Amino acid sequence: MRDAYHEELDSIGDSLVEMARLVGSAMGRATTALLDADLALAESVIAADEKVNALHHDLENRAIDLLARQQPVATDLRIVVTSLRMSADLERCGDLARHVAKVARLRYPASAVPNDLHPIVLEMGQLAQRLVAKAGLVIATKDVDAALELERDDDAIDALHRELFAHLIDDRWQHGIETGVDVTLVGRYYERFADHAVSVAKRVVYLVTGEHVEEFVASGEAATSE
Repeated sequence: MRDAYHEELDSIGDSLVEMARLVGSAMGRATTALLDADLALAESVIAADEKVNALHHDLENRAIDLLARQQPVATDLRIVVTSLRMSADLERCGDLARHVAKVARLRYPASAVPNDLHPIVLEMGQLAQRLVAKAGLVIATKDVDAALELERDDDAIDALHRELFAHLIDDRWQHGIETGVDVTLVGRYYERFADHAVSVAKRVVYLVTGEHVEEFVASGEAATSE
């Protein structure tokens, strides 16, 4: 009975890793659709988000069932509760990838992003994809050190977001208000996607240590200074 119980706990972790894989792929394909004005690819990203939603709902149902039947305590309880929160973060990542694809669909057959901004948006998309892939690895390995690295990795996305915004408010902007709104939204989608990936990693730190990131880092610094 206990073996079956722990298999169920492990299966929840496997579902989270699969969700991370799916939303990372979705953001990569949404970025390509956005920059290449690829309508078919955009539509496929939008449709595929249903699979992420289905995994999210299935994980919720299994977690609630475990809480009701097994009444887990201590570490097992943290696993279930934290997994529910990570699932919500990853489901939101899927929504944000879908939003990028919807911008691509809205502006088809043109690209929503001016050519001179393609390199920045491409890099934001690639970084976002790498961040969530790393979050998936952190879920699978429960590597606290790697989890802590994600927040530093996110700084690169934030810097690109600021660079994108600098172009938008520059007096030399010549692409019009509509394009400015599109670029503003897209930049925000990438930035929020990365934030949710970081949130997943922080939750892994709590799952493993029983401490929130700020508490864990502070306790580590205190131990080092003694």
